[in-house]
Amino acid sequence: MDLFQNPFHILGASTRDNRHRISELAEERSLLFDPNTCMDARSDLTNPRKRLSAEVAWLPGIAPKRAEELMSLLESSPEDLLRLEKLPSISKTNLIATALGRLSDLNTEILADWITVISLGFECIDPEDMRGIINEERIVSGFPEVSDLQSVEFEIQERRKFFCVVIKSALDKMSPKDLVKTITNAVELLTHDGEEQGPILIDDIVDSYEIEAQEFLDKEERNINVIVEKLRAAVDEKRPDTISAPLVSQLIQVVKNWDFVAQPIQVSAKSRGLDHEASHRVARLVRELAVYIFNEHGKLDFSQQLTSMLQEVFAEVGDVAERTSEDGKTLNNIAEQRARLMEEAKDREEKWREEITYVAEIGALFEDKLCISPEGIYWKGHHWNLDSITGVRWGGTRNYANGISTGTVYSIFISDGDFSDFIDTRKEGIFLNFIDRLWKSVGVRLLTEYLEGLRNGKTYRFGSAILSDHGMELERKRLFSSNEKCFCTWSELEISNGPGVFCISKKKDRKFTVSLSYLNEDNIHILEAAITLSRKQGGVMLSNILGD
Repeated sequence: MDLFQNPFHILGASTRDNRHRISELAEERSLLFDPNTCMDARSDLTNPRKRLSAEVAWLPGIAPKRAEELMSLLESSPEDLLRLEKLPSISKTNLIATALGRLSDLNTEILADWITVISLGFECIDPEDMRGIINEERIVSGFPEVSDLQSVEFEIQERRKFFCVVIKSALDKMSPKDLVKTITNAVELLTHDGEEQGPILIDDIVDSYEIEAQEFLDKEERNINVIVEKLRAAVDEKRPDTISAPLVSQLIQVVKNWDFVAQPIQVSAKSRGLDHEASHRVARLVRELAVYIFNEHGKLDFSQQLTSMLQEVFAEVGDVAERTSEDGKTLNNIAEQRARLMEEAKDREEKWREEITYVAEIGALFEDKLCISPEGIYWKGHHWNLDSITGVRWGGTRNYANGISTGTVYSIFISDGDFSDFIDTRKEGIFLNFIDRLWKSVGVRLLTEYLEGLRNGKTYRFGSAILSDHGMELERKRLFSSNEKCFCTWSELEISNGPGVFCISKKKDRKFTVSLSYLNEDNIHILEAAITLSRKQGGVMLSNILGD
């Protein structure tokens, strides 16, 4: 009951009135109000057991005149009661609870303050002190003192139920969103964000709220499961990020909606040293997804978004907060490392671009421009993409006239299988500069492609010889019969150079040999580089150069 429903208020009686005065007041009031109500009130106040309920629900410890003033204030300015001090806890809490029932249009912060005052007030009610106050007034009024402490404790628990009903009634007047905000504000205030045990009354409010919110939480949890499965399937099927990104955003929003409603439950559970199992389930589900899409598919950005959201919404769920904090640090470190590697790669690319870019003019009277850059090679109106080039040659030919050297012509040959051409110059500087860049931009790639092909079982023909990963097949020429073939491992072969040629021979029988012209056959410089590197590094296979 609230104060206006209390028998003391109905009869206009005080806790110090004796039986005779209560009967007189009942007779007087029955002339103005409902007689049955007045007689019931008299019965409640004159029966020692029933009287205890009315006493606990009234204003014990407050003088009759002061009680009248407070009831008048309750009717005229109920919002002013929050500022009252130096009142017994039970009396102030009864006043505040009754005032709250008469207020409307409270915003979330104000209602949270009222809930806080009622909860703290109830927490301060002591059964022993209550019995002492009631017995002092019973001595004056002539009623027998209360000896049974349990009966006082029972009535206090009845007030606890009533206060919960009053608070719940005030909350029910709010929109669903404001209701959640109000309970969350109150719980956070009363528990210091879950760090301390809150008053028992706020625990009751949250427990009641959880029962009513359960249907929504269960429904949203099912939605979260559905979105998680859709997102997992999207990344497994290698669908574009334009498909996955909206699913990530949707999942984040649904989890936030779920958490908004679960927030007061989470904070309350934390303050009581309990786990909120549903929060652990949802957080575990999303965390496992974040870990999976990064570990299995490298989706760092999506994983960071989900982990950041988990850190934000589950900050009050201890174990989850710790794990997601560690996840967040790990992912941030990876992101920083990636950014650093990308920056380094960008720097290397810029350096490589500078290193392979070269422009020269070739010709005596009519100069042609020779250009090499990451965009390709340009010569006499033709363009080769670097990745399309399949064959390269280069070398120098010294010319003589009447035994006198007339200089050296340096030649470079480029082919992509569809078009090929020689580039000739007498300027050694141009030749060396261009060959240096041709090797970096094309030669290294061709070398790698040969080695990868050999490792995969391919063979390649160079002149009359056949190259494989384990060695080469060489020929010995015969005059009147077919040439004899012999396969030699790399340990059985030796290499040498002649004028304009690269020679490979069998150590113990040099008739098995092949001489490959640098200017007449493609990629002889590539072959020579591969064999030379292999001999330096060791290994029975040429592809060992690539490592594991």
